[in-house]
Amino acid sequence: MSGRERPGRARLRHRPAAVALAFLAPALAALLVLRLIPAAMAVVSSLRHTSLVTGETSFVGLENYLTLFGDPAFLQSVRVTLVFSLIVNPLQIAAALALAVLFTRRFAGVRFWRSLVILPIAVPPAVSAAIWSVAYRPDGLLNSVLAVLGIPEQPFLTSPAQALWCLIVLLSWIGVGYWMMFLIAGLQDIPASLYEAAAIDGASAWRRFVHVTLPLLRRPLAFVLVADTVSNFLVFAPVQMLTNGGPEGSTNVTMYDIFTRAYTVGDLNLAQAEVMLLVLVVLAVVAVQFRLLRAGD
Repeated sequence: MSGRERPGRARLRHRPAAVALAFLAPALAALLVLRLIPAAMAVVSSLRHTSLVTGETSFVGLENYLTLFGDPAFLQSVRVTLVFSLIVNPLQIAAALALAVLFTRRFAGVRFWRSLVILPIAVPPAVSAAIWSVAYRPDGLLNSVLAVLGIPEQPFLTSPAQALWCLIVLLSWIGVGYWMMFLIAGLQDIPASLYEAAAIDGASAWRRFVHVTLPLLRRPLAFVLVADTVSNFLVFAPVQMLTNGGPEGSTNVTMYDIFTRAYTVGDLNLAQAEVMLLVLVVLAVVAVQFRLLRAGD
């Protein structure tokens, strides 16, 4: 009898794995078709060169990568992307954290002000870029306000010194409210009893923030930091709509440079090589962020 039960028991033991695999199969298939196969094709394409004259494709190995490292336009795009990320990431996260802490407190109109900050999320990024492009015009809203204050007209998007900052303002206007929602959810999970105990011990508001809020907010903050970093490395639409990488390459971020090489110049293989380099840079930055966050635990 026991011998007859063993096959059935074995089938029951393996059934949960089969059921789990069946549920995961659509996601795994989508991952394979939409992520892994295109990634493999991009790697292979980055090692080839297609002649724009004859249309013949040949294997060139790492020549595309060496070409990029000798290209001033690519090096300029890397510098712009790094400077942009070093400025916009801390700015967005600090603003989102400050607003999250503020809006978890109780005061008159808190829900209204929270909704107002979250409102830009409901607007598509392309529409936000169009709105800000009008505001940045020489005869737009911002220069009209400056004129009332007695400040000279500013070139904004036509100035190499101001164009990148204009993009940073636009992307912060879009992103701060989005990241704030994740931090508010994390703050609401912190037990109020911890703050009460710290207050009884005589801890000031700043010490409660440093020693209670930040340690217990580490996981949501880590997610926001990594997700914000990746999204800002992949910025494209606002650059295309507002500046086209100009003036003088001051806003030519790497994603826009890839688009230019692929669809303006027509060198898809070189563009794929640049995509691979961008992916490696993003992975390196994210790995460093995770390492720093783990070191602080």
